[in-house]
Amino acid sequence: MTQYKYDEIKSHFEDWIEDQDKQWITDNIDDLHHHCFNLDYYIIGTYEAKKWLGDQVFNIIDTIKQYENDNFGGVNTDFSDPEKVVNMYVYIIGEEIVSDYRNQLEEVA
Repeated sequence: MTQYKYDEIKSHFEDWIEDQDKQWITDNIDDLHHHCFNLDYYIIGTYEAKKWLGDQVFNIIDTIKQYENDNFGGVNTDFSDPEKVVNMYVYIIGEEIVSDYRNQLEEVA
């Protein structure tokens, strides 16, 4: 099953990567995920975040809970803040997207 808004998030990453210098990408290959998905909010504003979440909000919360329990041993995201929910979800999906991108670079090299 494809994750909610995966193509949109992947397109965001592709646009971001196009704006980066190739040497910078090489020098920061281990930190691409951090730079793209952790330094800026993907969605700003409660109204925009609620709209973006749509009818998938509970599936998204479940994804975040599972990820945070697996990686941090507990849940840290404030689920009462739609902006935080969207941005954490995009961060999680972004990990997969950046991993796929890095694997493709390695295949070409």
